[in-house]
Amino acid sequence: MAKIHPTAVVEDGAQIAKSAEIGPFCWVSSRAKIGENVKLLARVSVMGNTTIGEGTVVFPGACLGGGPQDHGNEFKEEARLIIGKNNIIRENVTMQCGTPKEHFTTTVGDNGMFMVNSHVAHDCVVGNNVIMTNNAVIGGHVRLGDGVIIGGNSAVHQFCRIGRKAMIGGMSGVARDVIPFGMVTGDRGKLRGLNVIGLKRSGIDESAVKAVTRAYMFLFKGKNGTFEERLAEAREKYKDNEMVMEQIRFIDDALESKRNLLTAE
Repeated sequence: MAKIHPTAVVEDGAQIAKSAEIGPFCWVSSRAKIGENVKLLARVSVMGNTTIGEGTVVFPGACLGGGPQDHGNEFKEEARLIIGKNNIIRENVTMQCGTPKEHFTTTVGDNGMFMVNSHVAHDCVVGNNVIMTNNAVIGGHVRLGDGVIIGGNSAVHQFCRIGRKAMIGGMSGVARDVIPFGMVTGDRGKLRGLNVIGLKRSGIDESAVKAVTRAYMFLFKGKNGTFEERLAEAREKYKDNEMVMEQIRFIDDALESKRNLLTAE
């Protein structure tokens, strides 16, 4: 039997795993699904059709699954929020459900850390092992790849994509797509290079890091030809390097869909 504090409100119909813990003054909606070993520590609101995966710990003041801040799509019955396994969701974090524009779904992956006051807006797709630092916010329809780090007091504009293992420095505003492994800093974020330290810390071989760095310098700092011409050359030159090809596929997709891509100064 789940451990539910007597001051908590759990509506009829909520699916609560036997090993879950619902702390003081929490509210859990009738359509919520709370997984094994989930802990809602205190004063947590789980709204609407929200799923929280096993092992996730939610700190006081968090509000999960509330209606989107999207004029005209404030709340629909079909809307849902799906949160994965083993996340740490700290105080006053907000994560909102989806809208009809993205099949009504907001998705958060596994093993993430969402620090105080961070915000995941409607229709976002957040990967695994993501860290959003205090007061970091992402607008609607944002895509965060696996291992992304968003620094404190930073904001990502709606519809932007942040590639795998990219890092956004603190107090940065990001209004364009960021390539995988990119490093962004500045009040209006600029692509400054690659997240080399983060790549090494995640266990990627130093030779692979050097290779992707050389490819970055060729593409973004090269003087020969246009960016499109260097991209075509890199596509052949680095065809056997999966990390570089991941960046190239990301860039190709941005160019094909006429998205704004953050480029180096």
